[in-house]
Parts: sequence; C-alpha cells; structure tokens
Amino acid sequence: MKIRNFVIISFFFPLIISCVSDSEDKKEITQTPDSKEIKRDKVVIDYHVTGKGDTTLLFVHGDFTDQTYWKEQVDYFSQHYIVVTIDLPGHGKSGKLRKDWTLESFADDVKEVINTLNLKNVVLIGHSMAGDINLIAASQMSSPIIGFVGIDNFKDAGTPTPEVFEPMVDSIQKAMLVDFKNTDENYVHMALISPQTSPEVAARVTTDFRKAYKPMALQIMNRLPEAYQLEQHFMPKLGYKIYLINVSNSPTNEKALQKYAGSGYEVFQIKGTSHYPMIESPKLFNDMLQKVIIKMGRD
Repeated sequence: MKIRNFVIISFFFPLIISCVSDSEDKKEITQTPDSKEIKRDKVVIDYHVTGKGDTTLLFVHGDFTDQTYWKEQVDYFSQHYIVVTIDLPGHGKSGKLRKDWTLESFADDVKEVINTLNLKNVVLIGHSMAGDINLIAASQMSSPIIGFVGIDNFKDAGTPTPEVFEPMVDSIQKAMLVDFKNTDENYVHMALISPQTSPEVAARVTTDFRKAYKPMALQIMNRLPEAYQLEQHFMPKLGYKIYLINVSNSPTNEKALQKYAGSGYEVFQIKGTSHYPMIESPKLFNDMLQKVIIKMGRD
C-alpha cells in the first residue's frame, strides 16, 4: 500500500470516528533589531538572515510550524554559509491577511524572498509540505537556485489516493470542521511523532498544530491530497537532482521517484526520529545535511 494512502487510512480513520461523533503586489522591506520583513500580496513575510559565505541555504518549514524549528541548523551552518529562514504566511510572525491559501502561493512567497533579497547560489531545503512548495518555486526559477533538499517528504511522489478512499478523505475534512484543534492534535500523535519522541518535542509540535491559523490550515489540509498532481507536473521539469533526507520509520517509494524525478534523486535515511529530525536529533541531522551539501557540490 502506498505511504500517502497508509497515512490517510491508518492515522486519520480514528479521527473521523471520534470527531464526527462528537459532533496591488508591492515589495516592502522593514527591518527591526529582532526581525526582518518582506511584503507580498499585502502579506508580511518574516525572515532572518545569518552567516556569510558563497552559498545560501534557504530553510522552509513544514505545515503549521515556523522558522524556529531550524534554530540548531542556523547556529551550525551560519559558520560557513549564508542561512535564511522564513515564516510562511499564516505561520509564525508572518501575516495572515490572505483569503486563498495554496501551495502555489507559498511558492510565490519563497520566490519573492529570493528575488527581494537578491540571494545567490541558493540551496532550497524544505521540510514536509515545504518539499512541494520548494518544488514549485525551483521549477519556475532557472536561477539562482543550485540545489534542492527535501526533509522527510516525497515518500510517495506523484501517487494519488485510490478512488475507494476518497469518501474517507471527505470525512476527514468534515471532522476538522467539527473539532479542528483536537483533530490536529490527534493527527500529530498518530502520524507525526512516536511514543519514543521526547515529551518536549511532542508538546512543542502538538501546541503548534493546535494553534495553527484555522482558515489557512483548513484550506491547505483540503488541498494536500491533490499535491500528487503538482509533483507529477513539476518534478520532471526540475533542473536539479533531488536529495532527500527521510526518516526511516516509513519507506520511500523509489519507483515513484524513478518515474517522476527527471534530473535524478538520492535518498539518505536518518534513523531514530519521527517527522522532525531537525529538532529531535539536531547533531545527527546537521552532520547528514552537511554531507548532502558537500556531495551536491561534487555531483
């Protein structure tokens, strides 16, 4: 069974039962001592730039978290690279004044940051949902992107959910309307963390999912089952080899990557964490990402 489908059936089905039963573009840069902002489509994008070097590492967080999840990476990689982190709109300190929330609009936000800051030699690094966001952005920019790294994503690239499970997806969406916060929290415990995850990490992720901006979260969660279409469209167009650092708690469907990753791919497995290796095991993660970046320069 495909990984995306497994998540829908095994992790969301209990949520359905419990929840349903309980019934003018303008560029503007503002800087303060603590934060920096860019505005696109009337929405502020909070970002931070640290370090120096010839290569820029642009870290994009996953759904319902924020750029603080990259703190250990900022501290480590800013010694030798320019490191940029952002809060996607609807997340963290970024604005929420947007009505239509899509992965494509997030990709436009990433491109806006790259263009406004005039970033050079950019390696895009995206966790979870940001894999698709960065995929769209990278496929639409011939430069200055020089590399692409996904963190625990594309495990079932380009693979749709079978029609037989579509009613279940619809039920999940309705369950979120009934009890958004508890559905999100249950999802974290069933799909994103494990019993071995530290209490600190579990509490952090759970809190962030519970306080997610609901209008954005509902639209994004409703559209994620269709992300495979974006992957089918953009992956063959990507002019960069895809490097994946995927957690070993579930397999990566390499046949799908062979089919859609037009410029090739390579998978690196990280063991002993759940969906958040950057905060669960930062030293191990940083060492692996450094090896990937070095290898990227040689390939």
